[in-house]
Amino acid sequence: MTRDPQHPKVLKQRLFYQGRKFNFEVANLRLANGFEADWESIRHPGGALAVPVTPEGKLVLVRQYRFPVGTSLVEFPAGTVETNEDPAQTIKREIEEETGYRANSWKFLGKFVLAPGYSDEYIYTFLASDLEKLPIPPAQDIDEDIEVILMSVSELEEAILNGEHIDAKSISSFFLARKFLN
Repeated sequence: MTRDPQHPKVLKQRLFYQGRKFNFEVANLRLANGFEADWESIRHPGGALAVPVTPEGKLVLVRQYRFPVGTSLVEFPAGTVETNEDPAQTIKREIEEETGYRANSWKFLGKFVLAPGYSDEYIYTFLASDLEKLPIPPAQDIDEDIEVILMSVSELEEAILNGEHIDAKSISSFFLARKFLN
């Protein structure tokens, strides 16, 4: 990424923690005004998310427990992009694993930065339609306990507006897909 002169200068950077899904870095930066300090950031390979729509117009979501927030969240199926993997391949795999559906039609809706205050993670969002239920759904990952939920567009809108436990990437992606949903 090209930096313009107004961006901070990186004086020192170190890997603080290397994890299974992301890394944690600490960088010493000098701002344009001369101020120096350490900034922490999560380096993440990115994620891919699908807004799946059944032929009947129902949205396919999942409910799963999220340890960092201590509760279950309703989310669209999503997954971490593996090394050298195209996000479109990531989500095709994840939608089948998490929901037991296969999409025969895909539309890229866009990408967005998830939490730029502390992470470089981008979410690549796709509309997945012309769904078919797999006769034998693939086994879920051993570290996932997922419940599949079907909701109408209006039910999801109401849940979002009522402040139900729905994650930000799903809310953002829903609004990217909204104009394509009947």
